[in-house]
Amino acid sequence: MRRRIGFLASHPIQYYAPIFRALAGLCDLAVFFAHRQDAEQQARAGYDVAFDWDVDLLSGYESRFLANVARRPSTARFGGCNTPEIGEAIATGGFDGFVVPGWSLRSYWQAVRACRRAGVPVMVRGDSQLPGQRGGAARLAKAALFPALLRQFDGYLYVGRRNREYLEHYGAPAERLFFSPHCVDNEAFSAASGAARARSAGASAEAARRRVLFVGRLVEDKRPMDLIDAAARLAARGRPVSLTIAGAGALQQRLAAAAQAGGVDARFLGFVNQSGLPAVYAAADVIVLPSVARETWGLVVNEAMACGVPAVVSDAVGCGPDLIEAGVTGAVAPLGDVPALADAIDRVLGFDGSATRRRLAELMQIYSPVRAAEGIVEAAGALARHNRLK
Repeated sequence: MRRRIGFLASHPIQYYAPIFRALAGLCDLAVFFAHRQDAEQQARAGYDVAFDWDVDLLSGYESRFLANVARRPSTARFGGCNTPEIGEAIATGGFDGFVVPGWSLRSYWQAVRACRRAGVPVMVRGDSQLPGQRGGAARLAKAALFPALLRQFDGYLYVGRRNREYLEHYGAPAERLFFSPHCVDNEAFSAASGAARARSAGASAEAARRRVLFVGRLVEDKRPMDLIDAAARLAARGRPVSLTIAGAGALQQRLAAAAQAGGVDARFLGFVNQSGLPAVYAAADVIVLPSVARETWGLVVNEAMACGVPAVVSDAVGCGPDLIEAGVTGAVAPLGDVPALADAIDRVLGFDGSATRRRLAELMQIYSPVRAAEGIVEAAGALARHNRLK
């Protein structure tokens, strides 16, 4: 039986498009967007530069933009997405299941209420993790409120181990948890990075300089200064690396000054759009993500691994338990421990490249759009059966 599934997203997002295309091959899919994000809003969302994504985010699946009647349309505030017409779309859509990617927008709760009225099983797919939760009063408030909040959903799509732990902590029953992994367009990244390597095969290699990469916004939460300091330590040990930083943000001048003072060979690319990233990954030997726990996953690690590049992450980064296999796909260092970060980078640079690439290819078969889509369809089927047995 081919099921009909609906999905409400805040706006077109580069990481969801490949999942939607995979879903469209497995079910009758209808995607709804609550907002049209413009270039300036992308900048305000933290990218620090105004831009539009330079890859196709809308083809390969059925989609529709809803009328956002918010006074100040935005994805950054709860009330910034207000789409009452989602109620009618769900009431008349004949859906077997419906997905929202969280609970941070009014539009999502409009969809949840509509599903409740229509008897449509509603699923939530997010990536929150417990290490990122605040302490004190905020933690107590969540302990009191979140179990009731989660009970508004029929199914829970978890993207990785820490996300599952988070959902279980707040009372999601095990039989309603379904694996729908975080992922990127692995095939596109693999093919484009392979082509980039082929184009550069004849170029002269940087003698004895291994290439370390950071991709992301240059903000405090990402802790890029830890990487600069770690590279300086490696240089002082007589093991210098060539550091590439792809991203924009308020810290760029400070990072450049610290690199110069520490004798670090650092190149700052600024913001790199999606089509340019595979070549950036292809030129790297390791990607480093030393972020705090607000990095609930770290999809740049998936992108790098799809290109055959291992990773070093802090132990606060959400993807660590899923994607990092010590000695094979990367290494984990304690958050804020720069000497340990330098040691981890050094270890990963000594990996057997062929064995690492083979294991990364196997791992990306799991953390893939197809597997994410299969998890959603599996959940819809299981919830539909549960409803029939009530």
